[in-house]
Amino acid sequence: MAELIDGRKVAAEMIASVKAATSALKAEAASTPGLAVIIVGDDPASHAYVGAKSKMAKECGYNSIQHTLPEATTQEELSSLVQTLNRDPSVHGVLVQLPLPKHLDSEAIIQSILPEKDVDGLHVVNAGKVATGDLDGGLVSCTPAGAMLFVRRTHGADLSGLSVVVIGRSNLFGKPMSALLLAANATVTTAHSRTKDLPAVCRNADILVAAVGRPEMVKADWIKPGATVIDVGINRVPAPDKGEGKFRLVGDVAFTECEKVAGVITPVPGGVGPMTIAMLMANTVIAAYRKAGRRPPTF
Repeated sequence: MAELIDGRKVAAEMIASVKAATSALKAEAASTPGLAVIIVGDDPASHAYVGAKSKMAKECGYNSIQHTLPEATTQEELSSLVQTLNRDPSVHGVLVQLPLPKHLDSEAIIQSILPEKDVDGLHVVNAGKVATGDLDGGLVSCTPAGAMLFVRRTHGADLSGLSVVVIGRSNLFGKPMSALLLAANATVTTAHSRTKDLPAVCRNADILVAAVGRPEMVKADWIKPGATVIDVGINRVPAPDKGEGKFRLVGDVAFTECEKVAGVITPVPGGVGPMTIAMLMANTVIAAYRKAGRRPPTF
């Protein structure tokens, strides 16, 4: 049976490191990290995510600011708020909760955030720095950064000689994840829906990262015995055993069968998910250190 990576435990350790870095910055530079989160509309899931982020920011000792805007907010109004936060020296991180209502241009808003305050790591400048291997100059997108932390804890910082397959080529995860792995000297294959004989490609991987959004797509016979499997998928599927209309969360990996083959595996829930907020907090304190002219901590 595979060793399980406890994402909640790793995230808690990360948050402890963030708190220590925050305390040091306050003591040495009289600077408190500031994180501003913007949410537009009434989507319950988005409000739950924002609530969790704001709560964690306060726990880390940050100045946590939340802007809750009505569904009818215009592009101009939202853009104006972002610009105000860009100019505010007490705000080190600006995050706009996605998805935005359909009448708003999400990409334009994300790209209007100053790269040095883009703690989600979605600005093209930050994406470009990751793509070119400049991991110390920008801010890395939170979910791939969290997944990469799992990889480093299992295999070390240098992945020379290891074959990695990333299933998924999205701008949000697949592409930056592949870039991070390349920067660590792995031999990386980015697979996707057009990949010929995907199971055979996956069977060559010492590390397999699944991020396609298809419930339990990766089967046990896709896994190289002893491989590390990082499951980034979060999918809701019907769970009639729990009652009518009930759901359960599963990943992109068929966990029950794959854990019998893999050497290390992440569960869903409780794997990569908790790391996303932890890395958001890490990015915020990194941004605050840079603003204060201090060398940021390494996580």
